[in-house]
Amino acid sequence: MLLRLFLPSALTLLAGCPSTSTGDIPPVLGAPDFISQPLAADHPAEAWFDRSISVFGATVYAAPDVPEDKLLHAAHLFAQYVDNDEDGEADDPALPPSYAERNASLVMFASFDALENSEIFESPWLDTIHGQDLSADETLPDDGFDAALEEVLHLVNTAGHSEVYPDAFGPRDSLLTEAMDLARGGHFESVPSSYPSEAWYHYDDQTCGYECMAIEYLYWAMTSLLGGQAERCDEIEQEWELCTPELLESMDPAMHALLTDSQYRLPTILPDGSYQN
Repeated sequence: MLLRLFLPSALTLLAGCPSTSTGDIPPVLGAPDFISQPLAADHPAEAWFDRSISVFGATVYAAPDVPEDKLLHAAHLFAQYVDNDEDGEADDPALPPSYAERNASLVMFASFDALENSEIFESPWLDTIHGQDLSADETLPDDGFDAALEEVLHLVNTAGHSEVYPDAFGPRDSLLTEAMDLARGGHFESVPSSYPSEAWYHYDDQTCGYECMAIEYLYWAMTSLLGGQAERCDEIEQEWELCTPELLESMDPAMHALLTDSQYRLPTILPDGSYQN
């Protein structure tokens, strides 16, 4: 699995406090229409992307060689995470304004190599967005595990829940990180030489610091709760052991309680990329 968050090189596009840039399409906070719009000629990202879709305050950008169906799939996933009951309104009305304020942006290139070779990391535009990348070749709605479920959720969480509810979902000093320290068998600022035997979350990517580990943990726990990892237990056990809702509830009660706390209105159904509103 490629890690995309909090890395300063070619694996992340997370940036600081955003500002609206010339040529940006005004964010749509309500139900999306899933009609991609061409980028204006003066848009600061037009060198890389030719169209975008606004989804509940966030924007999904696509490079010219990203198939339209994969752009739409990513936008539908975002919508389903935010409006899980698909009634046309965000389940938590605080999330869309947070995405809009931070210029939350999912950027899609054809492949990771295309991203690395794009020279986008030299662009000042990155200082105006809170971003996450997703490759078209890992967006697989009908063929194997769909990595878009992870990358889209990272943006949903980092530009949304972590900002709106920092005491609960912040990547430091939060209910999330308290639960993670239990899951890892201790508080480790960096990846330890070996995890304690009682740990059930033991990601070992040395480039992934503490905050990065917290967001990855949130992904693993939430998608396991929603049934998205149940068929992958053997494949993912070297990183994450609680691959079913039952295992999460029995072995990680702190995280299970956080994710099922009704005040946060988190998803209860795993998105399938087909938003029906």
